[in-house]
Amino acid sequence: MGGEMTGQGPLLAVFASDKGPGDVERASLMSQAGTYFAKRGARIVCLAEDGIIPVPLITAARTAGGEVRLVADDTITLPSALGSIPMDVVAERGERMTRLAGLADAYVALPGSLASASSLFAAWTAGRALGKVAPVVMLNRHRAFEVMRGYAADVLSHGLKGHDRAVQFADSIEDAWNRVSRMAEGR
Repeated sequence: MGGEMTGQGPLLAVFASDKGPGDVERASLMSQAGTYFAKRGARIVCLAEDGIIPVPLITAARTAGGEVRLVADDTITLPSALGSIPMDVVAERGERMTRLAGLADAYVALPGSLASASSLFAAWTAGRALGKVAPVVMLNRHRAFEVMRGYAADVLSHGLKGHDRAVQFADSIEDAWNRVSRMAEGR
């Protein structure tokens, strides 16, 4: 395991990917989110697996003075510019999700690939198994999570008490920060 994070702000597990089909603005959104969250004191933990590393998010957060940590599979090799980032290498995917869930105060999902949405769900499930129900905020830019919004309203509302406090949808980076910081404080 890498060095420990020293900041006091909320530790956000941010799920983002710029691989595969989807919104062409993903890299730009990652940069905006990394900068915005870091300037407000948030610490960020990201998943790096299967060759996917959210480089724009990491670079922007670090440039803005933020702390970033990675939870990675054993195939990840960081570019030299990111070599100083603390990285927990965990070979087994279920254990990676448990490690990520154990660290996170809240989850933020940025529009990305199906892989990042699947990873969010896996981490959230691992957190529930630990007895830790961290809130989730999804940036619904260009209706990226509209299906999830419908699922939350139709399914979660019946099976998860307080689902509206556990899962929320934001329309902008600023709105996402306001929601996640309010939800993380209220836990």
